[in-house]
Amino acid sequence: MGAVSTVGDRVERTPKQDRSRATRQRLLEAAVACLAEHGWTGSTVSVVAERAGVSRGAAQHHFPTREDLFTAAVEYVAEERSTALRALFPEGAAADDRRAVISALVDLYTGPLFRAALHLWVAASNEDQLRPRVTELEARVGRETHRIAVDLLGADESRPGVRETVQGLLDMARGLGLANLLTDDGGRRERVVTQWAHLLEQALR
Repeated sequence: MGAVSTVGDRVERTPKQDRSRATRQRLLEAAVACLAEHGWTGSTVSVVAERAGVSRGAAQHHFPTREDLFTAAVEYVAEERSTALRALFPEGAAADDRRAVISALVDLYTGPLFRAALHLWVAASNEDQLRPRVTELEARVGRETHRIAVDLLGADESRPGVRETVQGLLDMARGLGLANLLTDDGGRRERVVTQWAHLLEQALR
Protein backbone atom coordinates (compact mmCIF):
# COMPACT_ATOMS: atom_id res chain seq x y z
CA MET A 1 0.00 0.00 0.00
CA GLY A 2 2.85 2.31 0.91
CA ALA A 3 4.55 1.59 -2.43
CA VAL A 4 1.39 2.50 -4.32
CA SER A 5 1.17 5.79 -2.44
CA THR A 6 4.77 6.59 -3.31
CA VAL A 7 4.15 5.95 -7.01
CA GLY A 8 1.03 8.12 -6.85
CA ASP A 9 3.01 10.93 -5.27
CA ARG A 10 5.55 10.74 -8.08
CA VAL A 11 2.82 10.86 -10.72
CA GLU A 12 0.95 13.75 -9.12
CA ARG A 13 3.98 15.83 -8.21
CA THR A 14 4.78 18.52 -10.81
CA PRO A 15 8.54 19.05 -11.20
CA LYS A 16 9.69 22.53 -10.27
CA GLN A 17 10.97 23.24 -13.77
CA ASP A 18 7.61 22.25 -15.28
CA ARG A 19 5.80 24.62 -12.90
CA SER A 20 8.24 27.36 -13.81
CA ARG A 21 7.69 26.75 -17.52
CA ALA A 22 3.92 26.78 -17.06
CA THR A 23 4.08 30.03 -15.08
CA ARG A 24 6.22 31.65 -17.77
CA GLN A 25 3.79 30.59 -20.49
CA ARG A 26 0.79 31.95 -18.55
CA LEU A 27 2.59 35.28 -18.14
CA LEU A 28 3.41 35.49 -21.84
CA GLU A 29 -0.13 34.71 -22.93
CA ALA A 30 -1.58 37.14 -20.37
CA ALA A 31 0.81 39.87 -21.50
CA VAL A 32 -0.30 39.58 -25.12
CA ALA A 33 -3.98 39.58 -24.11
CA CYS A 34 -3.51 42.66 -21.92
CA LEU A 35 -1.54 44.50 -24.58
CA ALA A 36 -4.20 43.77 -27.19
CA GLU A 37 -7.03 44.87 -24.89
CA HIS A 38 -5.52 47.74 -22.90
CA GLY A 39 -2.55 48.97 -24.91
CA TRP A 40 0.89 49.74 -23.56
CA THR A 41 -0.19 52.31 -20.97
CA GLY A 42 -2.75 50.00 -19.35
CA SER A 43 -0.59 46.89 -19.41
CA THR A 44 1.57 46.99 -16.31
CA VAL A 45 3.43 44.01 -14.86
CA SER A 46 0.92 43.95 -11.98
CA VAL A 47 -2.04 43.79 -14.37
CA VAL A 48 -0.45 40.95 -16.32
CA ALA A 49 0.50 39.05 -13.16
CA GLU A 50 -3.05 39.29 -11.85
CA ARG A 51 -4.48 38.06 -15.14
CA ALA A 52 -2.01 35.17 -15.20
CA GLY A 53 -2.87 34.25 -11.61
CA VAL A 54 0.66 34.71 -10.28
CA SER A 55 2.30 37.16 -7.89
CA ARG A 56 4.10 40.27 -9.11
CA GLY A 57 7.27 38.84 -7.58
CA ALA A 58 6.93 35.66 -9.62
CA ALA A 59 6.41 37.73 -12.76
CA GLN A 60 9.54 39.76 -12.09
CA HIS A 61 11.50 36.59 -11.39
CA HIS A 62 10.84 35.48 -14.96
CA PHE A 63 10.93 38.94 -16.54
CA PRO A 64 12.89 41.54 -14.57
CA THR A 65 11.57 44.49 -16.59
CA ARG A 66 8.33 45.40 -18.31
CA GLU A 67 10.18 45.54 -21.64
CA ASP A 68 11.49 42.00 -21.09
CA LEU A 69 7.96 40.74 -20.51
CA PHE A 70 6.22 42.30 -23.49
CA THR A 71 8.88 41.74 -26.14
CA ALA A 72 9.15 38.11 -25.02
CA ALA A 73 5.35 37.78 -25.07
CA VAL A 74 4.92 39.01 -28.64
CA GLU A 75 7.83 36.86 -29.81
CA TYR A 76 6.43 33.79 -28.05
CA VAL A 77 2.99 34.08 -29.60
CA ALA A 78 4.49 34.90 -33.00
CA GLU A 79 6.45 31.65 -32.84
CA GLU A 80 3.33 29.76 -31.80
CA ARG A 81 1.37 31.23 -34.71
CA SER A 82 4.20 30.38 -37.13
CA THR A 83 4.17 26.79 -35.91
CA ALA A 84 0.39 26.62 -36.27
CA LEU A 85 0.57 28.08 -39.78
CA ARG A 86 3.10 25.48 -40.91
CA ALA A 87 0.96 22.75 -39.33
CA LEU A 88 -1.97 23.75 -41.55
CA PHE A 89 0.11 22.81 -44.59
CA PRO A 90 2.61 20.19 -43.34
CA GLU A 91 3.70 19.20 -46.85
CA GLY A 92 3.62 22.66 -48.36
CA ALA A 93 0.80 23.86 -50.58
CA ALA A 94 -0.17 22.64 -54.00
CA ALA A 95 -0.82 25.31 -56.61
CA ASP A 96 -4.57 25.05 -56.16
CA ASP A 97 -4.21 25.66 -52.40
CA ARG A 98 -2.49 29.03 -52.73
CA ARG A 99 -5.64 30.93 -51.93
CA ALA A 100 -5.88 29.02 -48.64
CA VAL A 101 -2.26 29.92 -47.88
CA ILE A 102 -2.87 33.59 -48.62
CA SER A 103 -5.98 33.58 -46.43
CA ALA A 104 -4.03 31.96 -43.57
CA LEU A 105 -1.24 34.53 -43.90
CA VAL A 106 -3.76 37.37 -43.85
CA ASP A 107 -5.30 35.87 -40.70
CA LEU A 108 -1.95 36.34 -38.95
CA TYR A 109 -2.56 40.08 -39.12
CA THR A 110 -6.17 40.20 -37.97
CA GLY A 111 -6.01 38.61 -34.52
CA PRO A 112 -4.91 39.65 -31.02
CA LEU A 113 -1.23 39.03 -31.78
CA PHE A 114 -1.18 41.73 -34.44
CA ARG A 115 -3.14 44.11 -32.21
CA ALA A 116 -0.67 43.50 -29.37
CA ALA A 117 2.32 43.94 -31.69
CA LEU A 118 0.86 47.20 -32.97
CA HIS A 119 0.58 48.59 -29.44
CA LEU A 120 4.17 47.55 -28.85
CA TRP A 121 5.32 49.32 -32.04
CA VAL A 122 3.53 52.53 -31.06
CA ALA A 123 5.07 52.41 -27.57
CA ALA A 124 8.52 51.74 -29.06
CA SER A 125 8.24 54.84 -31.24
CA ASN A 126 8.15 56.92 -28.02
CA GLU A 127 10.28 54.76 -25.68
CA ASP A 128 14.02 54.89 -26.34
CA GLN A 129 14.70 51.81 -24.21
CA LEU A 130 12.05 49.76 -25.99
CA ARG A 131 12.70 50.82 -29.59
CA PRO A 132 15.84 48.77 -30.40
CA ARG A 133 14.36 45.62 -28.87
CA VAL A 134 11.10 45.92 -30.80
CA THR A 135 12.93 46.79 -34.02
CA GLU A 136 15.07 43.67 -33.70
CA LEU A 137 12.04 41.56 -32.78
CA GLU A 138 10.02 42.82 -35.74
CA ALA A 139 12.92 42.08 -38.09
CA ARG A 140 13.16 38.48 -36.85
CA VAL A 141 9.40 37.89 -36.97
CA GLY A 142 9.27 39.44 -40.43
CA ARG A 143 12.05 37.21 -41.76
CA GLU A 144 10.39 34.09 -40.35
CA THR A 145 6.99 35.00 -41.79
CA HIS A 146 8.59 35.65 -45.17
CA ARG A 147 10.34 32.26 -45.11
CA ILE A 148 7.07 30.53 -44.25
CA ALA A 149 5.24 32.34 -47.05
CA VAL A 150 7.90 31.36 -49.58
CA ASP A 151 7.81 27.72 -48.48
CA LEU A 152 4.03 27.41 -48.44
CA LEU A 153 3.53 29.18 -51.75
CA GLY A 154 6.28 27.17 -53.44
CA ALA A 155 7.83 30.45 -54.58
CA ASP A 156 11.16 30.41 -56.44
CA GLU A 157 12.89 33.57 -55.25
CA SER A 158 15.73 33.10 -57.74
CA ARG A 159 13.33 34.39 -60.37
CA PRO A 160 13.20 38.18 -60.85
CA GLY A 161 10.39 39.87 -58.96
CA VAL A 162 9.22 36.84 -56.98
CA ARG A 163 10.75 37.95 -53.67
CA GLU A 164 9.15 41.38 -54.05
CA THR A 165 5.80 39.79 -54.92
CA VAL A 166 5.84 37.68 -51.74
CA GLN A 167 6.86 40.70 -49.66
CA GLY A 168 4.09 42.71 -51.29
CA LEU A 169 1.63 40.02 -50.21
CA LEU A 170 2.79 40.32 -46.59
CA ASP A 171 2.67 44.12 -46.72
CA MET A 172 -0.85 43.89 -48.10
CA ALA A 173 -1.83 41.48 -45.30
CA ARG A 174 -0.50 43.93 -42.72
CA GLY A 175 -2.53 46.71 -44.30
CA LEU A 176 -5.67 44.58 -44.14
CA GLY A 177 -4.92 43.95 -40.49
CA LEU A 178 -4.74 47.68 -39.82
CA ALA A 179 -8.04 48.24 -41.63
CA ASN A 180 -9.64 45.54 -39.48
CA LEU A 181 -8.70 47.22 -36.19
CA LEU A 182 -11.57 49.68 -36.29
CA THR A 183 -14.24 47.81 -38.24
CA ASP A 184 -14.92 44.25 -39.37
CA ASP A 185 -13.45 44.34 -42.85
CA GLY A 186 -14.09 40.67 -43.61
CA GLY A 187 -16.03 41.16 -46.85
CA ARG A 188 -13.45 43.36 -48.55
CA ARG A 189 -10.66 41.20 -47.16
CA GLU A 190 -12.09 38.11 -48.90
CA ARG A 191 -12.24 39.93 -52.23
CA VAL A 192 -8.67 41.17 -51.87
CA VAL A 193 -7.44 37.68 -50.95
CA THR A 194 -9.13 36.26 -54.06
CA GLN A 195 -7.51 38.89 -56.28
CA TRP A 196 -4.07 38.30 -54.76
CA ALA A 197 -4.48 34.57 -55.38
CA HIS A 198 -5.03 35.33 -59.10
CA LEU A 199 -2.02 37.65 -59.18
CA LEU A 200 0.24 35.12 -57.49
CA GLU A 201 -0.81 32.38 -59.88
CA GLN A 202 0.50 34.56 -62.70
CA ALA A 203 3.65 35.63 -60.85
CA LEU A 204 4.68 32.20 -59.54
CA ARG A 205 3.85 29.91 -62.46
